Amino acid sequence: MRMTNENRKSIYIAGPMRNLPEFNFPAFMAKQAELEAKGDFVFNPAERDIDVGFDPAGMEGTEDLTEHGFSVREALAVDTEFICKHATHVHMLPGWSRSTGATAERALAIAIGIEVEGAPA
Repeated sequence: MRMTNENRKSIYIAGPMRNLPEFNFPAFMAKQAELEAKGDFVFNPAERDIDVGFDPAGMEGTEDLTEHGFSVREALAVDTEFICKHATHVHMLPGWSRSTGATAERALAIAIGIEVEGAPA
């Protein structure tokens, strides 16, 4: 069954980034491809970070992002705005419970009544 725009999910991907190789971008990209193949609209924060010029290739995930010109505060502002204004679902990647950012995104989704799916805690 093909989804129409009216019943198409608008999904935000949440998951751990820090302390993972390449800030876990490969996992975010793989999940985005999987969800889009189902016809869903996906907001991938890793893709957004790349779009604003951040390249995690070869990084260990422990780097000081401010030294790379990246603002976590600005990124989270964009991410949480999408969750509040557009998301119908938040998809949790494995390991999310060890991430302060993903935990906050999940709590936000629950607080405003958005369905949370994906990996359990």
